[in-house]
Amino acid sequence: MEPDVHPAHTTVLLQEAVDALLGAGAGRLACFVDATYGRGGHSALLLQRLPADATLIAFDRDPQAVAHAQAQVLSDARFSIRQQPFSDIGKLPEGSLDGVLMDLGVSSPQIDSAERGFSFRFDGPLDMRMDTTRGMSVAQWLQDADLHTLTEVIRDYGEERFASAIAKAIVARRTEHGPITRTTELATLVAAAVKTREKGQNPATRTFQAFRIFINAELEELTQGLSAALRLLKPGGRLVVISFHSLEDRIVKQFIAEHSREVYDRRNPFATPKAMALQSIGRSKPCASEIAANPRARSAVMRVAQRLPNPAQAVSA
Repeated sequence: MEPDVHPAHTTVLLQEAVDALLGAGAGRLACFVDATYGRGGHSALLLQRLPADATLIAFDRDPQAVAHAQAQVLSDARFSIRQQPFSDIGKLPEGSLDGVLMDLGVSSPQIDSAERGFSFRFDGPLDMRMDTTRGMSVAQWLQDADLHTLTEVIRDYGEERFASAIAKAIVARRTEHGPITRTTELATLVAAAVKTREKGQNPATRTFQAFRIFINAELEELTQGLSAALRLLKPGGRLVVISFHSLEDRIVKQFIAEHSREVYDRRNPFATPKAMALQSIGRSKPCASEIAANPRARSAVMRVAQRLPNPAQAVSA
């Protein structure tokens, strides 16, 4: 496959994420994972800063992202990339990593490519798959999804208060005129069903988000990837996660909080508590100048945690 030639992706929180990932400063920096290669912004900066004997393993489901890496980065012997979902990092050896970086969501080339079907701004096939070589497109799923499932997906993954009205409109449109196959068809239908919307937001925003998250099982991938990262990190290793909407950030926040406290067995109050596994390093957002230069950064939240070398002796952040 040829590398894509669509608009460049501006990496959000580039310096901040790499600084956080390498910030532990304890021991030799040996092996890192960029779990969401995208267009390689974080990987490129990491390779600039890692020692000559370090290793960087990247993951991405998108064939175009893998093609980009093969064309741009594979000349560096320290780097390798796998066309796999980032939940597959769990197949790496336990305790083998000094850091794991996850930059969630879609990249600008995916959004700006009409043929990928991620955006209501362009007319294209209603696809939205991260990996276009497998799985069901949104258009295919919409042919048979029942009213209850549609309502649930739009409500839960899009946080859309008009979920029921949108679902009913989709079923009616499908019954009367056949399958919905184009992005503009879906966007127009949603706009007619949504009576009010926040200023400056397209009525279809939440529905497109919901269908993308659902069709790619993004929240399930995130949950599995976080659990895998915890097993893989060496003591002192860092977990850095950048999320772009509240559903993702809530999962990351709760995961770090859950593993940053001792857990007591209420049935056996005298038992030794399960020790803390992570220490929260903090939360940050893009500065005003970054948001001005790249408006897509405005919703980004970065959370950082460190694998505790001796969980029972953790010090609060």
